[in-house]
Amino acid sequence: MLPVYAQTSALGLGSASETTSDTAQTAGSTDASIDALIKIIENDETRAALIERLQQDQGTAATAAAPAAAPADLSIVRQLAEYTRAAAEGVSATVHSLVQVFVDLQAGISGAQGVDLSAFAAVAGGVILVAVGLFGSFLLLRLLAHRLGGALAANVAGKGWFRRLGAALIVVLIDLSTIILAWAIGYVLALTVVAGEPGRMGINQSLLLNAFLLVEISKLVARAIISPRFAPLRLIPANDDNAAYWSFWLTRIISLLGYTFLFVTPLLSTNLSPAIAAAVQVLVMATAVAIAIVVIMQNRDAVRDWFTGLAEGRGNDGTGQLLLLLGRQWHVLAIVYLLALLLVWFTNPQTALPFMLAATLQSLIAIVIGVVIVGFIGQFVSTGLNLPSDIKARLPLLETRLNTFVPTVMQVVRWLVIAGVLAAIAQVWSLFDFSGWISSTDGQAIAGSVISAALIILVCLALYLAVSSWVEYRLNPNFGKAPTAREKTLLGLFRNAFTIGLLILGLMLALAQIGVNIAPLLAGAGVIGLAIGFGAQKLVQDIITGIFIQFENVMNEGDVVAVGDKSGVVEKLTIRSVTIRDLSGTVHLIPFSSVDQVSNMVRGFSFHVAEMGVAYDSDIPLVKQAMFDAFDRLMETEHKDFILDNLEMHGVTGFGDSAITVRARIKTVPGNQWATGRAYNEIIKAVFEERGIEIPYPHVTYVAAATKPVNSIDVPPQLAGTSDNLDQDGPNGDDD
Repeated sequence: MLPVYAQTSALGLGSASETTSDTAQTAGSTDASIDALIKIIENDETRAALIERLQQDQGTAATAAAPAAAPADLSIVRQLAEYTRAAAEGVSATVHSLVQVFVDLQAGISGAQGVDLSAFAAVAGGVILVAVGLFGSFLLLRLLAHRLGGALAANVAGKGWFRRLGAALIVVLIDLSTIILAWAIGYVLALTVVAGEPGRMGINQSLLLNAFLLVEISKLVARAIISPRFAPLRLIPANDDNAAYWSFWLTRIISLLGYTFLFVTPLLSTNLSPAIAAAVQVLVMATAVAIAIVVIMQNRDAVRDWFTGLAEGRGNDGTGQLLLLLGRQWHVLAIVYLLALLLVWFTNPQTALPFMLAATLQSLIAIVIGVVIVGFIGQFVSTGLNLPSDIKARLPLLETRLNTFVPTVMQVVRWLVIAGVLAAIAQVWSLFDFSGWISSTDGQAIAGSVISAALIILVCLALYLAVSSWVEYRLNPNFGKAPTAREKTLLGLFRNAFTIGLLILGLMLALAQIGVNIAPLLAGAGVIGLAIGFGAQKLVQDIITGIFIQFENVMNEGDVVAVGDKSGVVEKLTIRSVTIRDLSGTVHLIPFSSVDQVSNMVRGFSFHVAEMGVAYDSDIPLVKQAMFDAFDRLMETEHKDFILDNLEMHGVTGFGDSAITVRARIKTVPGNQWATGRAYNEIIKAVFEERGIEIPYPHVTYVAAATKPVNSIDVPPQLAGTSDNLDQDGPNGDDD
């Protein structure tokens, strides 16, 4: 449809006589057909013949419809040919319509020379009077509203966001009241002063008043967002210069398009000619697009710098690179869109233009909603989760786990939001019927499968966090009952086994939900298990030995054990290995397949065995009493809390080369025998020195050239026998 003729039809300017004649002819033909049908139905024979004829026609139509459905199943080549043919025809029609626009524009301009302007001047006089009263009153009311808005803005400057938003809403209501009041004043003028007879007014004044109401409300929305005059009430982050700049151009473009299409062109079409009205529309649309292109080019660098700042704030990641590309090419995309909008309006203003405008508005709404949600998610991810202090004390690792999993989940949600925005844009532009697909059987099946798989994964994550937190709480000695070494070991093994089992189960269920047949996977897992069983016998042996060690409860985390030739504290115990840290701090990982025996030094209770070597001439009862007295002194220290029984005296247990061994034993709490033994050794040495009990050690005598001894010194036992010229003496230092 050509723009001039389409707009002419829309304004109701077609030929009334031709329409009346066609309607009369159609009504007469319809009445004759109804009379003939009534006569046929009243006669039984003709009625039966009619029914038979209709049944035959129905069968023929069904037979003819079957082959007609065949072309729907076309080959790819045929479908491509049909698509290219339709595209070529559409381009040809577009070019023809575009050429016709300029032909109609020339016709409208040339036709304006023969128009009678006297009648138009009479109509324009009344409209001008209403316009003067309307816009004059609106200007005065706007001045008053501006003073009130300035007072409100000054009152809330520097205040909280909520108060500033409330003040902005009040200013919007004040501006809206000025528009409605000026509109009402214009109606009063049109009905009383300008009208030929009181209480009645012309259609042209009504067009002006309605256009004023719609245009000024649209401009009010732009002013409410940008707020060029009141910085404290501004809803967007912009300085005063930018706000004034954008407010100026937006309001001008809205006024130009609004008053042209809602008032000027209907006035010209009714009182001059439709061709002139169409020509004015073409010129105004071209002017508006030209202004928009100029504004885009003026702000090309500023918008590019803004996108660059956003990309740098994201560290120039994948999204940042996309922002950089958009910043470099945004003006090209905007200009192409405006030119396409102008071209669509030229070729099909009645159908394509409303569709394009509605799709653009809906796309902007979807993008704004998506940006808000993605921005909230980004802020949430960047700040992380901060749990209360009491929960941190009970579950120290819960915050770390949440800050590990939750950002990942939020990133997935962010991409889902972006995908939803793209789907909404494709829907409104009719590129992809997402709502139709999602309501279909296949769409519901796929969406249901994906949602079910996602819910399974989320439930598995929640179970993992719950079980891990419970194990962590149970192992925390500061709350509740302190866990035993056995509980520590079993809870650690349970957490590992539960995590592996939950991972396998969740993965299998999620794959099953999205349509993957897990039976071959299970069979393959069985085959792989057999292959591992034959090829990794050591691993199988580790696991089996570890299972029996756990059943027999030989060792737990925190125990001091000797495993093979290594001894130390058990730091970690899994189903296949044990990790031991020895006295020097070295960590040893020992697989259970290499373990022949395990010696646990802290199971149940422990003993410190005190074996004291005394001289042969020592009084043994006196030595025993000294050992008992040393034990009594030990019981006066802090070690008494770890001693479970009295000193167990064994007496003389051996005769050495230079000493008699007297042995006693102290029963202690598991793991405290070493500290108790060290303290007892210090005390017993002091007691032996007080009572003159000698602890023999080797003496060394230096002999010079076969003469009598010239010097004699005592050396520690570990240095005895280090020289060929050193002779070992007896316990009293005499030569043998």
